[in-house]
Amino acid sequence: MKQNHLFIVLAAVALCSCDNSPKSPFTRKVADYAVVTIPVPDLSGITDNGKEVLNLYRFAADEVDAIYWEQYYGEKNTLLEKIDDSKQKEYAAINYGPWDRINGRSFVEGYEDRLPGAGFYPADMTRQEFDAWDNPDKLSPYTMIRRAQDGSLEAVWYHDAYREHIDKIVNYLTAAADITIKPSVKKYLLSKAQALKSDNYYQSGIDWLEMDDSKMDLVIGPNENVDDQLMGIKRSYEAFVLLKNAGRTAELMKFVSRLGEFQQYLPCDTAFKAFQPGTGSNIFSCDALYYAGKANAGIKVIALNLPFDNDVQRDKGTRTILLENIIRAKYNSIVAPSGNILLSPDNVTNLSSDAFYWNIVFREVMHGLGVKETINGKGTVEEALGNMASTFEEIKVNAAGVLLVSKLQRRYNIHELFTREDALATFFVSIVRSERFGTGSSLGRANTIIYNYLHEAGAFRRNPSGQYYLDYDKMESALADLTALVLETQATGNYDFAKEFEDKYSKLSEDYAADVLNLGLENVPVDIRFNFKK
Repeated sequence: MKQNHLFIVLAAVALCSCDNSPKSPFTRKVADYAVVTIPVPDLSGITDNGKEVLNLYRFAADEVDAIYWEQYYGEKNTLLEKIDDSKQKEYAAINYGPWDRINGRSFVEGYEDRLPGAGFYPADMTRQEFDAWDNPDKLSPYTMIRRAQDGSLEAVWYHDAYREHIDKIVNYLTAAADITIKPSVKKYLLSKAQALKSDNYYQSGIDWLEMDDSKMDLVIGPNENVDDQLMGIKRSYEAFVLLKNAGRTAELMKFVSRLGEFQQYLPCDTAFKAFQPGTGSNIFSCDALYYAGKANAGIKVIALNLPFDNDVQRDKGTRTILLENIIRAKYNSIVAPSGNILLSPDNVTNLSSDAFYWNIVFREVMHGLGVKETINGKGTVEEALGNMASTFEEIKVNAAGVLLVSKLQRRYNIHELFTREDALATFFVSIVRSERFGTGSSLGRANTIIYNYLHEAGAFRRNPSGQYYLDYDKMESALADLTALVLETQATGNYDFAKEFEDKYSKLSEDYAADVLNLGLENVPVDIRFNFKK
């Protein structure tokens, strides 16, 4: 296996911890999330004012965490206090509720399985009732749907539903704005505070993208809609406190000017890639200092591409953020061990931490490319595809991202020591190990769909011992076909086809259980969780 700088372990990984209840049936489930310690960061280049700003960021993030518990489940302490088993309680904290993030099933007595609409809608509300309800606010990503006293539906804006927490966050952001020495940071923080109070995020998205001269970053607010598996509309609160790596960021920024070129590389009809990203996009390399809310629940993201606002993406662009310390931790503790178990001897030599990194870079870049509006008047892709939108977006960015890496590496546009075969083999391992996320999330469904599509195309074969033999040419061709199919579905807003396609390809194969068993026997964790040092 290739050894390079990404193998340097910068986060301590402990696969198990002291267990006062060794017979708990949740011991194994908790161990599936390896503990990664996020050490106290090196703040030698940060002023005293900057350090205080970081503290205020973390205080704000804690309030976001409280909002997310209420938004997704309800009262946190009500749940945790009724659980006696310490490991079960720990598992509820990992999942931010009584439902397993892997499959949506309840693991706490007295709770039914997770509803597709989570806590965003009344438990008894149907799609038909929602569609028939004449209220434009229902379509906002920033309203909770509730029952009025007379039993009818009503929309409650996020800033009203969580006013107490929002007021505290606004106070923290305003205090940070008062002491920062960076005008761009002050402008962003005040803009974000106003956005949180009004649920109008356009201007704060612009101001965030223009805040490109700070050593720190704060991502905060309701961002992704993946928890809403009923309508695919409502966004979840989350927060990331980040410290920028200046040198790596400068290296990544050279790709920003080529986003329009990358858009044209997409393997689809010209009509499906007419969208032109804004010229204000940027790419940052950061170390994560703190996760909160949706970001900290279940499976942890290792990169970001925001804002999701289509108007901001058109007018200004997006910011791609690579969370380098988390990328290293996941590769070292999960991806590399998985590859050594799953790949044949001929293919295991193609595992590469550099390839893993660049696959992630362009996976996130792809969020800002592709199709944003349908070409036949059905509105945005999210509006047209509804609860299918997030799954198809995950398929798109995974498949198109590695295709772009393969293309650039073949042309030596990425100056790292890995090959096109390395990119594809490392991508495949990441897909297989991510199948363990299950079909309870859009990411898990997307990875299962990609696996099954590649299998149908003959891109790999699997021997009885569970080792995979990869056909790189067939894999690249199948990924191009899949990307084109997804982009066409998004561009035409073809919900019926999307639903049929997902139903066909999102079924876990017989090989899935064998892979899960093999990885489990070797104690390879499913994902990670954090121990944040203050």
